[in-house]
Amino acid sequence: MSEGSKGSSLAFGQVVIGPPGSGKTTYCHGMQEFMGRIGRKVTVVNLDPANELMPYQCAVDIAELITLPDVMENLKLGPNGGLIYCMEYLEANFDWLQEKLAAFRGHYYLFDCPGQVELYTHHDALKNVFAQLAKWNFRLAAVHLVDSHYCTDPGKFISVLCTSLSTMLHVELPHVNVLSKMDLIEQYGKLAFNLDYYTEVLDLSYLVDHLASDPFFRNYRRLNEKLVEVIEDYSLVSFVPLNVQDKESMRQVMQAVDKANGYSFGDQEHRSLEALMSAAVGADFQFTSTLAVQEKYVQSQDKAVEEEVMDL
Repeated sequence: MSEGSKGSSLAFGQVVIGPPGSGKTTYCHGMQEFMGRIGRKVTVVNLDPANELMPYQCAVDIAELITLPDVMENLKLGPNGGLIYCMEYLEANFDWLQEKLAAFRGHYYLFDCPGQVELYTHHDALKNVFAQLAKWNFRLAAVHLVDSHYCTDPGKFISVLCTSLSTMLHVELPHVNVLSKMDLIEQYGKLAFNLDYYTEVLDLSYLVDHLASDPFFRNYRRLNEKLVEVIEDYSLVSFVPLNVQDKESMRQVMQAVDKANGYSFGDQEHRSLEALMSAAVGADFQFTSTLAVQEKYVQSQDKAVEEEVMDL
């Protein structure tokens, strides 16, 4: 992976990003196991200096270079400033990362990244790390995880859409937005609309109208309308639903990412009919996945209603 071997071989992978608690580490663990079962050699790279408990097999760990507790103690920084310093330190030590990654040539890479949102919306350190990886012939896709419980709160969902859009524009990588923890969504409350409304980000004016019924948000209707206009004008944000415990759900996400980073068209795996079809009609696969999750959600809601009736 030296600068002089650009034309030699490609390396494919994912940079797993998203806010704290969105399930990035759990996703890396689940995807490592899932890909391993289908015969793909996977290397997980931990780029989160605050990540101490890693359930996956970590091949490269930024803790060997720098840790957040050390930075906070020695430089008297808080967690946010410390994370920014760690990413800038990583950026200044590309040679360390290059040497570590070279030991796993021919593998598929999962980069478990920090959860500080500012690193993906306006700070350049991680963006520069991704750009350097591209120079080393890495073909990466950003997998942006968002906790599905935001769907139950229209105000928070609009905020998530704005953050996702900002991240997509700043990171400058092929992008797959994922609604994580779909298996827990019924615990968060009833959705105002069908699940496909949130995954496909359909007409957001309905969300604004829904917010207007809340006295707190009524005074901010004009602001919400403008935010929604920005999101719809770019027309970039959509989501793939994910339940890490469900193999079919993992397959849908993997196919979406393989399409985004070009792995489906590489020479790393045989081009089976299924791989070609998933690359050609990814939207259909995504719709099927969303429909399956929606059916489970509706059945769960119906069951809850039936239990309430029986109690009466």
